[in-house]
Amino acid sequence: QVQLVESGGGLVQAGDSLRLSCTASGDLFASYAMGWFRQAPGKEREIVAVINWSSTRTGYVDSVKGRFTISRDNAKNTLYLQMTNLSPEDTANYICAQGKMSDVNYRASGYDYWGQGTQVIVSS
Repeated sequence: QVQLVESGGGLVQAGDSLRLSCTASGDLFASYAMGWFRQAPGKEREIVAVINWSSTRTGYVDSVKGRFTISRDNAKNTLYLQMTNLSPEDTANYICAQGKMSDVNYRASGYDYWGQGTQVIVSS
């Protein structure tokens, strides 16, 4: 059983930056793709960014392209999301997930382990 624990969220102002982290338990982190999702109150969960096992492929939802960067450190079993130029529309619970395969996947069904999330609130 894999456990994922996110951290780094908080209350920031529009235009600020945050770096989220997600630490995974176990020995399989380096073998699988990872993803960041987010869910705002009253809205469905949406994909934010994905990365393959070797960091050679990444992908982003259009609304965060050029502002967010996903990365990973397989030696530390840790996934990151660097977020810059945050806007109130980015307010959500940010959740990391481990994929079922090594390549990137943009569907929630492609992930089988999920964290509880870290809350990001961006004030205007």
